[in-house]
Order: sequence, then C-alpha cells, then structure tokens
Amino acid sequence: MIPKLHYISNAKTPQLHLDNIQKACSAGIELVQLDMKHIKKPALLQLAKDVQAITSHFQTRLIITSHYKIAETIKADGVFLEKTDASPTLVREHLFPWQSIGASAHTLQDGENLIKKEVDYIALGPFQTAKEDKTNALGINGYTAIAEALLTETPLLGFGNITTNDVKNILDTGISGIIVSQEINADFNLIKTYHQLLNASSTQEMRHSF
Repeated sequence: MIPKLHYISNAKTPQLHLDNIQKACSAGIELVQLDMKHIKKPALLQLAKDVQAITSHFQTRLIITSHYKIAETIKADGVFLEKTDASPTLVREHLFPWQSIGASAHTLQDGENLIKKEVDYIALGPFQTAKEDKTNALGINGYTAIAEALLTETPLLGFGNITTNDVKNILDTGISGIIVSQEINADFNLIKTYHQLLNASSTQEMRHSF
C-alpha cells in the first residue's frame, strides 16, 4: 500500500538531506523519496545508508530516485524513476519482488506506457511550474483529463509546486495522493496539515499492494 503523502528530499549536501529527513520523519511523514541529484557519486551509497538508518528508526518507507542499484543494495522500499532514467521493465529485473517502482508522467501517453510496464504508482505533473520551467503545467484540467482517460487502478499522485491550498481540488480530479518537497522544506509542521487534508494515515492508505 502506498501512502498518500510523499516527501522528496533533494538537498544540496548529505548533511542537509539527513537534517531534513530527520525533521520530516519526526513530523510524521510515512514515505521519504531520496533524490540525490546534487550529491557527488562517491558519497551516494553512504548517504543512502545513513538516510535508511533514520527512516528505519521511524518505520518510514524509503524510496530512492533513479539509483536502482543502490536501492537494491540497501534493500530500500522502492525506486522512483524520472523520464530519462532506465525503463521500469529493466529496473524490475534488478529489484527484489517486494520493492516498488514509481515513475513520472507528463502526458496521457506517458501514463499509458507506464501502466503497460506495470509500475506500482505514477507521479503526474507538474501541477504548476516556476517561470523558468519549460514544461507545461497540467493544472486541474490536465489532471482531470488524464485521470479520466487512464481509468486505472494504479495510484496517480500529483507533483510540482503543490501547496496545501491545492489539495482539495487535486483530489477531486481523481488523483489520490501528492508528492511535496519545497513547501514541506519550508515548514515541516505542514506534514500534519497535509495528512489532515488527504485524510491520510497508515490505516487509510491507497489500497494497492506491491
């Protein structure tokens, strides 16, 4: 089963990752997605192990972005694949059967392709974009159109500059959870607010078995 709220840690130093993840776990987050794109290669494995020590203590799930071999090595709960990463089909061959695979989609076609590749959940976005982003924002209309067209039991999660003010409207589109980074980094106490808005707890997760 997949929690409705995912927190992405994408800090620029290993220590900041550890500090942020400690705060997120202390505030009750149920799933941490570790994005190490700013970290130099020699430090990746040790950082993943150090993060896992924190998440294991709190019984929080740990998802590794992109680095599926590290996820396999440390036996993380799963992997999240960006559009430029390896195919979920290939990655599945490297993981344990119980490890999950999530992947990002921007279009209906992306979503359809990921469903065929049997991913465990799809991150749909971006919901909103910053001025410098070249990708078009999907917004409420895009979410509604794609969710209705996919008609899938695979959980769809929204991402991309989402705030607490957006949650109710997003849930009305058929999206069942959200992935947040910036707003939580600014105030880890918002995790509790997000859980209330999502009606999310460990007993009310999206019913989808890995």
